[in-house]
Amino acid sequence: MQALVRAFGLLLMLTALAVTLAHAPDRSVDSLVTRWAPPPSDFMYVKGQFVHFRDEGPKNDPLPLVLVHGTAASLHTWQGWVGDLRARKRVVTFDLPGFGLTGPFTGQYPAGDYRADNLARFTLDFLDALHVQRFAIGGNSLGGEVAWRVAALAPSRVDRLILVDATGYAFAPEHVPVGFQLARVKGLNRLGEFLTPRSVVEDSVRDVYGDPSRVTGALVDRYFEMMMREGNRHALNLRMEVIARDLAPERIRTLKLPALILWGGKDRLVPPANAEHFHADIAGSRLVVFPTLGHVPQEEDAPQSVAPVRAFLGLDPASGAASAPSPAPAASPVTSAAATASEPA
Repeated sequence: MQALVRAFGLLLMLTALAVTLAHAPDRSVDSLVTRWAPPPSDFMYVKGQFVHFRDEGPKNDPLPLVLVHGTAASLHTWQGWVGDLRARKRVVTFDLPGFGLTGPFTGQYPAGDYRADNLARFTLDFLDALHVQRFAIGGNSLGGEVAWRVAALAPSRVDRLILVDATGYAFAPEHVPVGFQLARVKGLNRLGEFLTPRSVVEDSVRDVYGDPSRVTGALVDRYFEMMMREGNRHALNLRMEVIARDLAPERIRTLKLPALILWGGKDRLVPPANAEHFHADIAGSRLVVFPTLGHVPQEEDAPQSVAPVRAFLGLDPASGAASAPSPAPAASPVTSAAATASEPA
């Protein structure tokens, strides 16, 4: 009996130690700004909603490119693309409500309602505040869904569309990152709002890369600290609660604009079969698959994944000048990453 009591006491001590080590309190946005929002980061309020954004490249560009990040990510995921494009293209990136430094919905927006249409309407409000009326828009994962919903809500404002491993159809993941698994379990997800081991974030990031060896400590730091921004973990839980029923695939077939679909061939979260659905439903679209990349190709290999984007936007990499965007192709070719990998970066 004494041995049992000692064992139970030891178990309690180990449990208390584990909880102490895993406890990760919310961080104020002010404590994160110095590291994660140096220039050209900026901030504004849109209908009472605090927003972190970057507006880079020539301000006289008549058709800026707007890029939208995915679930639990931030505008930083586009740094590689922006670095390549900003000499010739105005590029606007921002943190969606519930993520990054922007934080949860506030102001005139429905608190706690992270359905994709609400994120799309916010995106249009944000662009109104920047006085951007007509634009090209692209997005990764959830950001891709926000992008195509923006195009469906305001077709006269969107010139062309770029979808990167986007959501929009029901799908069966080959594997779900552990962080997302925990966020989907009621009760356990609430506990996760206070206990978030950095190792869980690291495992989740590695899980969405085609080559996990590309994941660095600095990259994990960024994802972890963005998640710690006050209110973000609760917002992630609310988003995961509605994701299964927040679908409108019939609207994808209504899109009538030039579209480029990019996909990681090793995406285990949103399978490449979904790329074929987008390709079939958006007439005249072009599909490019990167066989060795995962769910976030723009982040995992920016030079390879941005190459077809330059061509799609009508940019001349040789002269550094922009030409008028070419019309959508009459055919709907499917291109392998092997073809794009040799294009200039």
